[in-house]
Amino acid sequence: MAHSTADDKLIKQTLTSAKTIAMVGVSSAKKEETSTKIRRRPSIIVMKYLQEFGYRTIPVNPFSKGKKIHGETIVAKLEDITIPIDIVNVFRPSKEAPVIAKQTIKVGAKALWLQFGIQNLEAQEIAQSANITCIANRCIKQEYQRLFLKMNPVFPVLLPD
Repeated sequence: MAHSTADDKLIKQTLTSAKTIAMVGVSSAKKEETSTKIRRRPSIIVMKYLQEFGYRTIPVNPFSKGKKIHGETIVAKLEDITIPIDIVNVFRPSKEAPVIAKQTIKVGAKALWLQFGIQNLEAQEIAQSANITCIANRCIKQEYQRLFLKMNPVFPVLLPD
């Protein structure tokens, strides 16, 4: 994937200024799944990675409200978060992005980040019309590795069993 200097500057500025990241769509355990399988899901890996680099991550998943992931209690929706949100990081299908963009505006977040494989022009336009930074189709963990740790190529982080 080609990276422009302007994109890199925006991503670096977004990650540098952020302290709190809402993780929309963080996976939760289903009854038939093992904890090992859950720990290897991309959303869980990214959440843990961001925590290790000093970010406060808040999992958002209406089906797992009240459960804990990596020491954080899962909330049902963005509006349930009681502290300021810097980035709304999305692990949901692209078609859900416009609704999440509107919620991002409502909670006053500074950035909407659509993970790798997630793109939606309407969501990007909604965010940008409210002066909210929108980054799409990029993995927040990999961008952190590339820009701050100077890793190339970047690698996923696998958690120990």
